[in-house]
Amino acid sequence: MKIDANPLLDFAGLPRFAAVKPEHITPAVDLLLADCRAALARLTDPATPATWHDFVEPFEDANERLTRAWGVVGHLHGVLDSPALRDAYNANQPKLVQYWTELGHDERLFAKYKALRAGAEFDRLDAAQRRIIEHELRDFRLAGAELAPERKRRFAEIQDELAKLATRFSENVLDATNAFALYVEDRAELAGIPDDVLAAARAAAGRDSPEGWKITLQAPSYVPVIQYAESRRLRERIYHAYSTRASEEYPRALAEALRFEASLRGPATAAARAAPDAERAREWDNTPLIARMLELRKEAAGLLGFASHAEVSLVPKMAESPREVLDFLHDLAERSAPFARRDYAELVEFARAELGLEKLETWDVGYAAEKLRQKRYAYSEHEVKQYFPEHKVLEGMFRLVQTLYGIRIEPDRAETWHPDVRFFRIADADGALVGQLYVDLYARETKRGGAWMDEAMARRRRPDGVQPPVAYLVCNFPGPVNDKPALFTHDDVITLFHEFGHGLHHLLTRVDYLGASGIHGVEWDAVELPSQFMENFCWEWEVLEHMTEHVDTGAPLPRELFDKLVAAKNFQAGMQMVRQLEFALFDMRLHHDFAPGGARTPLDLLDEVRRKVAVIVPPAYNRFPNSFSHIFGGGYAAGYYSYKWAEVLSADAYSLFEERGVLDPATGRRFRNEVLAVGGSRPAMESFTLFRGRAPNVDALLRHNGMMVA
Repeated sequence: MKIDANPLLDFAGLPRFAAVKPEHITPAVDLLLADCRAALARLTDPATPATWHDFVEPFEDANERLTRAWGVVGHLHGVLDSPALRDAYNANQPKLVQYWTELGHDERLFAKYKALRAGAEFDRLDAAQRRIIEHELRDFRLAGAELAPERKRRFAEIQDELAKLATRFSENVLDATNAFALYVEDRAELAGIPDDVLAAARAAAGRDSPEGWKITLQAPSYVPVIQYAESRRLRERIYHAYSTRASEEYPRALAEALRFEASLRGPATAAARAAPDAERAREWDNTPLIARMLELRKEAAGLLGFASHAEVSLVPKMAESPREVLDFLHDLAERSAPFARRDYAELVEFARAELGLEKLETWDVGYAAEKLRQKRYAYSEHEVKQYFPEHKVLEGMFRLVQTLYGIRIEPDRAETWHPDVRFFRIADADGALVGQLYVDLYARETKRGGAWMDEAMARRRRPDGVQPPVAYLVCNFPGPVNDKPALFTHDDVITLFHEFGHGLHHLLTRVDYLGASGIHGVEWDAVELPSQFMENFCWEWEVLEHMTEHVDTGAPLPRELFDKLVAAKNFQAGMQMVRQLEFALFDMRLHHDFAPGGARTPLDLLDEVRRKVAVIVPPAYNRFPNSFSHIFGGGYAAGYYSYKWAEVLSADAYSLFEERGVLDPATGRRFRNEVLAVGGSRPAMESFTLFRGRAPNVDALLRHNGMMVA
């Protein structure tokens, strides 16, 4: 294969997704790494001046080519996984980890940045450039640049192993999720499940069960079954499987699901179909991976002179110490607890009196909550869903940001990785290109779960002009079924707005340097501010009235139904709040005062946290940590608290729109200028106070959740 024919080495424009094949990955990575190392040697030579133009910019050029190419590979690994792609990804990821670790330990490079910081040019640079240099010096220290050679070598080994473990963790969750399938041929067993969900289940069954329905652990299948299925035994079976994914309990859950299926159809057919999955499931157990990752994170922190991984994690964040975070979380828990206990008591009593459930089990909670919601507010989520077809939701979301920020979003054409992917052009009012956006909304087996925004390209100034930013917006919603368009629940709409908020942070930046452009350089516990801020608009009639259309009649969402939706907004908000606080406290404690390898296990710690803050205690077989990808497969270790931390900022920021008008262009322009446009060029707290006119407080968050005591 000719190197110049490799699409991963074509940086002239947008990624050439359709042309990328697994065999392109290794040659591209090897060549780009060689280029980066050659640039490193050249730029760290004493003859190269330690200036922004002579040193920083050319070094960014070399590294950006590598990150853009590897970004395409990582993106495809997340949205279009295959055995060949996974093998190529896993074969090359260690090379990338080794390179970035080498940079963090390179004393010549560290010395160059220190010389730039101490030189006469530093004071002539603008604020964004100075902040980037300060962050580089900080990150060198966190990467072990000041360690003795032997400790530096050990630190590099740890980073390499941690990267491999994180990838393996995520792959295990994906494989375990995809392995589960429950085929049901008795329609009565599926009573209560909405027709559109059943239509998707029928289509998914295909040739495997031409007369039946296929239930999976993918969110578009799992969530409606837990929420609507009248069959308690069906809910229990899929809950058992879902809550034990990638654990030592998962084979038992699969076996019990098989026995359940066999009771509904031919046992020989069921056993023959799924027995291999139960055997393979033992290979997907994340328990030893979790133990090892905690040990390695603790050891790496010790090498850097910190008492815990949490202390390391907080250095580049707004929060200053684990104690500050724990106090913040405990304060919210104390404020939320009375509301959570009230919510749960109401649900238990309703389940007993109205549903005949003497004991409310975990797999009953979603079902009972939906029944209570319907009785109290006289609507169902399924009813609301009929008013949110995909095209109207996207039109309404785009109309909102066009009004607030003075931009235009138009369909465009580009090479994509799947036929379902859409592409858009974002322009300023005068038509000048601002950025571009890929939108991939539907769940599929080759895509990892969840929803996220990521970057394909970041804004930066080049000699030939400004490179516009390009973003990916990825979700896992149910796709179109038969002749019906994709329909979104209101929760799906909130998720979409959330991820688009991240996308706007990336796309609307005006910073011209990679290190502070978009979300780069933004404190991790402030990154969620723009995303959570966007969620608030999903509760405004002025927004929703223009983004709804009944899938059958074309009628807009009735105001009466909207009013019910808003009335139910804080339904069980106390329970939802303490659930998130449970996850955040577990994460922070796990990475701060938990002793890896000791007598206590992470499950023991989780049980302790639950005893203090939770109102719902799951069954003993629940293995939530084994699929907690945020902290073991993503970047949220000792950072899950960021969601609540940033929610304080986002609720308080939104309160200014409530005061001045939710569609007020002047306030929108101010938010764009003071928060979205500045990226990481200044501290997040400074950006917030310049927008809001004061420091943040928690009252708006509590008010938005219905937790203000009169």
